[in-house]
Amino acid sequence: MHLIDIGANLTHDSFDSDRDAVIERARAAGVDTMVVTGADVAGSEAAVKLARKYPDILFATAGVHPHHAADYDNQTTIRLRALADHAGVVAVGECGLDYFRNFSPRPAQATAFAAQLELAAELGMPVFMHQRDAHADFIDIYDSYRPGIVRGIVHCFTGTAEELDDYLARDLYIGITGWICDERRGLHLREFVDRIPADRLMIETDAPYLLPRDLDPKPATRRNEPVHLPHIARVLAECRGDDPERLAAQTTANAQQFFALQNQENQQHEQGHAAAIR
Repeated sequence: MHLIDIGANLTHDSFDSDRDAVIERARAAGVDTMVVTGADVAGSEAAVKLARKYPDILFATAGVHPHHAADYDNQTTIRLRALADHAGVVAVGECGLDYFRNFSPRPAQATAFAAQLELAAELGMPVFMHQRDAHADFIDIYDSYRPGIVRGIVHCFTGTAEELDDYLARDLYIGITGWICDERRGLHLREFVDRIPADRLMIETDAPYLLPRDLDPKPATRRNEPVHLPHIARVLAECRGDDPERLAAQTTANAQQFFALQNQENQQHEQGHAAAIR
């Protein structure tokens, strides 16, 4: 089984003591590629730096999560635009709305989300999006920029069947995490996850968050890692009535196409070669 983890927060400080080992464990388990999520400017810069250390294995997104939207200003857009020009940066985001936590005022979240959608449209890049308890406003803002968006994904989908239908009607991709393995909160997903078209489905761990609750044996800590992505794939395949190997191949192909990973690998090699010549 060969997989791509489309959302892993590998710059999180919980990985500081063993980050290289975490990446190697994932690769040994068949997680050949990981996309490192950028959640603010500093985190996006760290994601780019980490991706440079592991070319062809790690890629990065550049964006500002709604939790940090209060800090978003015109300079933020300038810095994200510059980051997006680096080889290995495959999407704008993580951006969107989060009314569950409301760590940033809702108007600031809307402003930051719109700015990043506009940037993604300007650059012709995919957009990596977050939505929690803000579906109506999320759809309204996204629809304002949808004509210019080349590809978009709602990552870590945990919503309702009706929300899923709204996303699919807008040609969005859907990212599924270990939430589906949670017998308390994820059971509802199992009832309609098979409605996601095979060519719109991707998988992710959102590490270090959302450790699958049904792992056996239980890990020593609550920290999630990309090494657990094969388990998520198997649970998701069972819920969809699919073969795990077929689901792995399809979600891998979807991620390669969505993030244009082959093109990014070529750019990484070209930039690395240019740096070596200099």
